[in-house]
Amino acid sequence: MKTRAAILWELDSPWSVEEITLDPPKAGEVLIKLVGSGLCHSDEHLVTGDISFTPEQETEMGIQLFPIIGGHEGAGEVIEVGEGVTSVKPGDHVVLGFIPSCGRCPSCSTGNQNLCDLGEFLLAGKQVTDFTSRHHSSSGQDLGIMCCIGTFGEYTVCSEASCIKIEPDIPLDKAALVGCGVTTGWGSATYAADVKSGETVVIVGCGGVGMNAVQGAAMAGAAHVIALDTDESKRERAATFGATHAVGSFEEATELIGELTYGAMANKAIITVGEGDGNLIAPTMALIGKGGRTVHTSVAPISDVDVQLSLFDLTLMQKELVGSIFGSANPRRDIPRLLRMYQEGSLKLDELITQTYTLDDINVGYQDMRDGKNIRGMVMHSHAS
Repeated sequence: MKTRAAILWELDSPWSVEEITLDPPKAGEVLIKLVGSGLCHSDEHLVTGDISFTPEQETEMGIQLFPIIGGHEGAGEVIEVGEGVTSVKPGDHVVLGFIPSCGRCPSCSTGNQNLCDLGEFLLAGKQVTDFTSRHHSSSGQDLGIMCCIGTFGEYTVCSEASCIKIEPDIPLDKAALVGCGVTTGWGSATYAADVKSGETVVIVGCGGVGMNAVQGAAMAGAAHVIALDTDESKRERAATFGATHAVGSFEEATELIGELTYGAMANKAIITVGEGDGNLIAPTMALIGKGGRTVHTSVAPISDVDVQLSLFDLTLMQKELVGSIFGSANPRRDIPRLLRMYQEGSLKLDELITQTYTLDDINVGYQDMRDGKNIRGMVMHSHAS
């Protein structure tokens, strides 16, 4: 079939919206009509080269990153299924999890679906079923797909392992957000940080993921939820999602947390900035007290290996620094769970979408993200209106 998608042909170039050819689903695969896609910062990392490999690395790993259809935060309707697909059928509504979960590998079988072995292929650009392509340019060139799904297209084909069936009465544009940003932020607070009732928590960076970390910490019962962001509009919006305080710098945060805790400092800190930076670790670790935990959720450049950290403080204060992907959540359990919470009014999704764009305006949306105008911008496909 013919459809349209936003393609990144090379580093530091704009997204190119073009007609593509999409093959039917093969065994274990699903054809999906997408309602739209969240504009996540992780796709911006493709543009800037933070997520990239040398030609030698690509040869060694057997992948080719470019050209690639972006997008990894989407939802839609199943149109067709390939041989052997049993968990969904045509007409079903699904959220696409940006990490596929096979249900059989050691991680999945021990309740860590976010660490599924299929995650090895997130940046391979191919179908995880047979490592070939279903998406092709108008000239016939194979196209990669971001995180095995490629939601910057009106339609996509992906593995059944990426599809989580949801109730048909849930708005698909809101459901799409739970495929990445919402679950990642909420889980970073409730699972990775393990926020407890009465604790003091600071969220460093309050964009699409960070605002949901604020939401998760508040829902977990934190007494103080401090939103730290240099952008004034995001600090103002943070109260909507449960922040009790908002500050614009580490200096302000240090003073405020010291006052709130009588010098004991925060119990938990969560780093959710748009681009991870090793220089943020030390000041964030200084915000937590004895036995405190810092969760690093932000995606940093692959080549960035330098971290500023006081090992003396780490040991003597028995602090913890942990990483988290997808909020340490289990997509097949937590995506339907979060959407049920949305239906019942305890989880905010509508308030996250600050601006919508057509697929043709995707580059405008990403410029707005760079300019700090959005919590979450979203591309809506024309057939969804």
